[in-house]
Amino acid sequence: MVRRTGGQILVDQLKLHGADHVFCVPGESYLAVLDALYDAPSIRTITCRQEGNAAMMAEAHGKLSGRPGICMVTRGPGATNASAGLHVAMQDATPMILFIGQVARDQVEREAFQEIDYRRMFGQVTKWTVQVDDAARLPELIARAFRVATSGRPGPVAVALPEDMLTDMAEVADALPYAPLESWPGTGELSALRAMLAAAQRPMLLLGGAPWSAETVVAMQRFAEANALPVATSFRRADRFDNVHPLYAGDLGIGPNPKLADRIREADLLLVVGARLTEMTTGGYSLIGIPLPSQKLVHVHPDPEELGRVYHPTLAINATPREFALAAAALEPIADPVWRGSGAAAHADYTDWQVCQPNPGAIQVGDIMAWLEAHMPEDTIYTNGAGNFAIWLHRFHRYRRFGTQLAPTSGSMGYGVPAAVAASIVRPEARVVCFAGDGDFLMSGQELATAMAAGTRPVVIVFNNGILGTIRMHQENHYPGRVSATDLVNPDFAAYARAFGGHGETVTETAEFGPAMERALAAGKAAVIELKLDPEAITPRTTLAKLRQAALENRG
Repeated sequence: MVRRTGGQILVDQLKLHGADHVFCVPGESYLAVLDALYDAPSIRTITCRQEGNAAMMAEAHGKLSGRPGICMVTRGPGATNASAGLHVAMQDATPMILFIGQVARDQVEREAFQEIDYRRMFGQVTKWTVQVDDAARLPELIARAFRVATSGRPGPVAVALPEDMLTDMAEVADALPYAPLESWPGTGELSALRAMLAAAQRPMLLLGGAPWSAETVVAMQRFAEANALPVATSFRRADRFDNVHPLYAGDLGIGPNPKLADRIREADLLLVVGARLTEMTTGGYSLIGIPLPSQKLVHVHPDPEELGRVYHPTLAINATPREFALAAAALEPIADPVWRGSGAAAHADYTDWQVCQPNPGAIQVGDIMAWLEAHMPEDTIYTNGAGNFAIWLHRFHRYRRFGTQLAPTSGSMGYGVPAAVAASIVRPEARVVCFAGDGDFLMSGQELATAMAAGTRPVVIVFNNGILGTIRMHQENHYPGRVSATDLVNPDFAAYARAFGGHGETVTETAEFGPAMERALAAGKAAVIELKLDPEAITPRTTLAKLRQAALENRG
């Protein structure tokens, strides 16, 4: 029993639960916590330039570490800004805890300065939101926050901290360190799975979701190899399986390989591990029948509420991916399965899909991707936000190791830069490359200041085509020739990077990229490489002009 301020109790709990970084924008509403962090050298405090970016850095930390990423923001505007990162963490099933300074307790329900009831505000973007009104309850409620954030389907928790509570003195014992609650498949479920697999003719294994680990990937690979199963990954979860493996069939995301989509439709058994089977993974809910799939569906998911939410599985298994993978790898393999060879055929289709056709303009993105594949280490971490530019990364990069893809399944613009900064902080030994569009980059590009202050060295590749490409693509599809609100006026992005003290270069031709990338990597600090891309290069498969022409022809 130690007598401490609420701020000290909070920081002591963070240390107890293994927190090593706090991403924040400081605010007067939690000064007592900032003061307590002064005496906590084991926790590195990273000052960010906007709360949404701080939350996205904490989310990226959670993805990479498997432990809750910690973010701290002030009340009102700080919390509303941070909600963008909460939404990413919720849809991506990432453990994260957002601590919010709150108005004093005697001011509640008066619409005091910057007052918000966060339990009402964050109801749909957190697993749990709580306000701590008694400093003596901080150990209890923070331990619960860590458990909720990491157990079952991981996700974000928000904790509101009245500023006067943080200066209260309380005599209270610390909690015990948290441990995530894990769920294992039952023996009956495993027996039923094996029987269904033995009876199948065209099975497919689909991997995604969270929580995962490098150990999970290894175990799932053993299971797939033992049973010769073709393996696909869900939207922006390609690092759940080695993309070079001869059983890998590709990822299901925006514009998937049509041959892979056909394999999913034609499968007679679909074993889904971890993935929620969202709109993006299922082609707008078109690949699998609702509510009864045409395939026999075995759905493995850590959240029992997800099982049967949209698709009614033949066999539902409530288990975390790691525990399921370990149990599945120990099953007796199917002897001489009739589908042997389908994995090699699926991988051949994937390899053919990797061939990139020339695009309009002096910069050939396919050649740039080939350079990165040939020169960057296998453990390079790639990050991106939202936009058509990301298609090249997702389609033509081959993820080799778990924890090398930081991409928001929520489709949030602005994610790539803060994620890259966080990745460089969490894994300083790894190379980190961010793909960003010109519109995407300027939503969070100010975090170059954080990168420089933290001494990190991410390389940001900015695809500058002067437009909001995804929206322009949809405009040409639905309202051909009627361009509205999608043209952009941009700064000199290389000069922008240099203004922060970083390294900046502009590339106008393909041959310039390799040397520019080598200089950026050698600079030893945050860098930006601006690619002057022809706006006609809207996707690897088509151009704006072709989209417009096709739309006009369809209209007759």
